[in-house]
Amino acid sequence: MKMTLSVAILGAVLASGAAYANCIGSSGFQTCTDQSGNTYSVNRLGNMTTVNGYNSQTGSSWSETANTLGNTTTINGTAANGQSWNETIQNFGNGNRSMSGVDSNGNSFSHYCTAYGCN
Repeated sequence: MKMTLSVAILGAVLASGAAYANCIGSSGFQTCTDQSGNTYSVNRLGNMTTVNGYNSQTGSSWSETANTLGNTTTINGTAANGQSWNETIQNFGNGNRSMSGVDSNGNSFSHYCTAYGCN
């Protein structure tokens, strides 16, 4: 679930005009601060986006790099506990997508989602 939270944070930070974080910088590099005082640096280069985060309450850091090729996004990260995780997302259109990978506890996961929810 920590990995899912990171993906959610990545999505929130990357969203244009995200309500969850105040970002400054250019389209290629931004520094963001959320309502809890956590900070993120977002670096975009072509199809690759790297996010480095810092939790102001715990002092922990995390990072993730997402690469997109066609309808497939591969994300590799290091959680705040120092453990690696990965996820591959395939988008099939109309809200249909599959997600699979290994979380920061070493547990494999696989989900298929439609516009109506995920299994």
